[in-house]
Amino acid sequence: MITLAELDAALPGILAAPKTDAPIRGLCLRPGIGQRAFPDRISMSKSGGIPGERWTTTPWMKLPDGSPDPRIQVSILQSRVLDLVWQDRGQPHPGDPIVADLEMSVANLPVGTLIQAGTAVLRVSDVWNDSCAKWKVRYGRDAYDWVRRAPELRLRGILCSIEVDGEVGLNDRLQVLR
Repeated sequence: MITLAELDAALPGILAAPKTDAPIRGLCLRPGIGQRAFPDRISMSKSGGIPGERWTTTPWMKLPDGSPDPRIQVSILQSRVLDLVWQDRGQPHPGDPIVADLEMSVANLPVGTLIQAGTAVLRVSDVWNDSCAKWKVRYGRDAYDWVRRAPELRLRGILCSIEVDGEVGLNDRLQVLR
């Protein structure tokens, strides 16, 4: 597993990712706990999230009425972080629906920022993606501590709500709408 020294040494490269016009490197669905599918395109809707994604059935955050919290409909992980920590490809993919080469710090993507993803539009959430215990088990304690150490850098990625229904594909790019 990767060490904290290796992670820290890679940080300048992580922060040098494009601030917009970011290539999408992967799409993933989590139909159930521990399950992964890697489609070429995914649909998104404000009311239903991503069809086939477990957000609709087993979200980790709910509204007071028990429905899924829309602020966590879509997670986006930076591809440079994924490539750095996911060294043992025998471990499961983290499951983020979008993996893209986008710089995700608060300075670049303040809460409320809109991102065009294919024909869909996403809004950066105020919910911090602080990683879960599975990240520590899969990628190591150092990787877990590293993504949590500087919340303003959002090394574990961002969470978004879907603002405009649409589709995103592997050939699309993320465009930050300023």
